[in-house]
Amino acid sequence: MPAASKHPDAPKSVPEDAKEILSVEGLTKVYRMGEVEVHALRGIDLKLQARELVVLLGASGSGKSTLLNILGGLDTPSAGRVMYRATDLGAADERTLTQYRRDHVGFVFQFYNLVPSLTARENVEVVTDLAEKPLSAKDALAIVGMEHRLDHFPAQLSGGEQQRVAIARAIAKRPEILLCDEPTGALDVQTGKIVLGASANVNRELGTMTAVITHNAAIAAMSDRVLRLADGRLAADDRNETRMSPQQLSC
Repeated sequence: MPAASKHPDAPKSVPEDAKEILSVEGLTKVYRMGEVEVHALRGIDLKLQARELVVLLGASGSGKSTLLNILGGLDTPSAGRVMYRATDLGAADERTLTQYRRDHVGFVFQFYNLVPSLTARENVEVVTDLAEKPLSAKDALAIVGMEHRLDHFPAQLSGGEQQRVAIARAIAKRPEILLCDEPTGALDVQTGKIVLGASANVNRELGTMTAVITHNAAIAAMSDRVLRLADGRLAADDRNETRMSPQQLSC
């Protein structure tokens, strides 16, 4: 397991020469519903660096989830380019996208989607059995503070504990990219902070580029960068000089 930081809540800045991992140019997404066109994204330009923790803010319908789904290879753009290093995800076939999702991306959603009949350890091992150089289930669960609940079933865990198991499952394959869509949406404030702390710990310990969607502006203070979406456009791209720990957030 990676060594723990001496000061886990200390702010971390991303080096200026951090390696670019995702690049978006003119990203547009149009959904057609009968004769109606819904413009979910309207010409977004964006570069994301390795090791960054990014928070995406915006009202419902602003395009946050659509952007995250395209970055994760779950959806494809109507126009524009989405580059993962040298791979154009927008032009990739389904086999390439499947390999990209399997090998390089971890997903965490609002609802945990754990297998009820499997323990926390076994839920994580569903992923480790498919990965080339995975973390052990025990180490993945330790990073999110769940090593003491290895052999408990989802029904024996609180909502926050289940979400931390879901994060452990997402990171066990050592992804370069972790995408979290409203990971605290179903949780109370204090439990949400614990889950956000687990996400920040993953970013710090594994160096995983982590993007978190939220409608809660207070969460932005825990990030390196804050992206604000409005009406399918990137309205602001700001960098925090320091990062708060999740427990310091005012949400």
